[in-house]
Amino acid sequence: MEGGIMNILMINPAVPDTFWSFKHALKFIRKKAVLPPLGLLTVAAMLPEQWSKRVVDVNVTKLTEQDLAWADYAFISGMVVQRESARQIISRCKKAGLTVVAGGPLFTSEYRQFEEVDHFVLNEAELTLPPFLADLAKGCAKPVYQTSEFCDIRRTPAPLWELADMKRYASMSIQFSRGCPFNCDFCNVTALFGHHPRLKTADQIVSELNRLYNKGWRGQVFFVDDNFIGNKKYLKTQLLPALIRWHKDKKGLPLYTEASVNLADDRELMDMMVEAGFDMVFIGIETPDEISLAECNKNQNKNRDLIQSVRIIQRAGLQVQGGFIVGFDSDTISIFKRQIDFIQKSGIVTAMVGLLQAPPGTRLYQRMKEEGRLLGNLSGDNVDGTTNIIPKMGLEELQKGYKAIMNYIYSPKAYYQRVRTFLKEYKPPKFKPGLDFQHLLAFLRSCIQLGVIGKERFQYWKLFFWTFFRRPRLFSLAITFAVYGHHFRKICELRIM
Repeated sequence: MEGGIMNILMINPAVPDTFWSFKHALKFIRKKAVLPPLGLLTVAAMLPEQWSKRVVDVNVTKLTEQDLAWADYAFISGMVVQRESARQIISRCKKAGLTVVAGGPLFTSEYRQFEEVDHFVLNEAELTLPPFLADLAKGCAKPVYQTSEFCDIRRTPAPLWELADMKRYASMSIQFSRGCPFNCDFCNVTALFGHHPRLKTADQIVSELNRLYNKGWRGQVFFVDDNFIGNKKYLKTQLLPALIRWHKDKKGLPLYTEASVNLADDRELMDMMVEAGFDMVFIGIETPDEISLAECNKNQNKNRDLIQSVRIIQRAGLQVQGGFIVGFDSDTISIFKRQIDFIQKSGIVTAMVGLLQAPPGTRLYQRMKEEGRLLGNLSGDNVDGTTNIIPKMGLEELQKGYKAIMNYIYSPKAYYQRVRTFLKEYKPPKFKPGLDFQHLLAFLRSCIQLGVIGKERFQYWKLFFWTFFRRPRLFSLAITFAVYGHHFRKICELRIM
């Protein structure tokens, strides 16, 4: 094998129909998936240059017998929510006689449950892939490669975008940092990536954006960082000034990311993010209950008016998507109404509500294990109404209240009311993302599917004319939200009700 040319088939398993899949919304713009498999594309850049590589994302294309016949090795990666698809794909690869190499979050936490995999390259590939490749070349590759160390991502290569069919995706993705300074006890980010945010240089990020731009990409770009503002000083002095300069002569490429709610405390940082091209941020709100926030060690959310914090961010020009959780030990049945009231008043249009779950490696998982309250694997699906812990409230009561939240906040009347609440507060950035032919067709499809056929047609036209006359600059955004609402209601109907 030493010096030989290998055919490497890199496979991204299917994501089921979930809240974040946006599958019912993507049909309006004729896209197949929200994001490409950034991890696989990055790992591809770490493999020997002379090897032939092919990426098959089964969310946008089929894994064919010809693909399997072409390959020498199958590299597979995925998240927990992709577990079932990963199992099926691994079995297909083994039946085809391929050696299977697996890595990524799913396998890092559950590798003992995948007996058909030949080699596991776990944790951060920058550290575990090189020894695997060295052993492979010598013919003595081990079953498992692990590390407790964290890599220097300034040495991480740019993804091989040429391996992805970019036209099939609604957004592209990029990674600036890994790690989070906080320590929420239900979150496995710090278990996977540590507490100290590790950063790429501003030059790296600009170079990666240039590669996307030069390939013709003009759509959204998601900074996948679990907490983009983990190092505010570097953002203000290095990255954001570089992005502001880069974005000045560029069309399109609106940016979005994830951050903690203390973003609201820094007006300068918000203004710089907006000037750099950011127009949306996901924030883990979790719960309006102070006792539950203390229970899960969500200290950054405590002792503040969370609705006011959300409005500050919205008025700065950033849409807020929110994550919410029910099922904390201190939760009572009043939490369901309180969550509904908070979500409606905040104007958080995209509100992901899930039951508390305990991922392996978290402090919550360890506590549940010690208390004999673990139920097995978590599903990885934030809104399927399942949990892998025994809740103190009682599972039946918890699921009943959870369904009540979801069915209310995504009912047409409540959802469209929330959209208007947001549009009244939001101050859009000066730049305008470019509209293409697909988005024009999506608008026409929405008029028919939502405005004529859909159950929400009265609310659709009410929002249509309200926005057209009251907030015309936000008309395109209002229609986008209407399409999102269609997807969220479908998820509620198919997965929750």
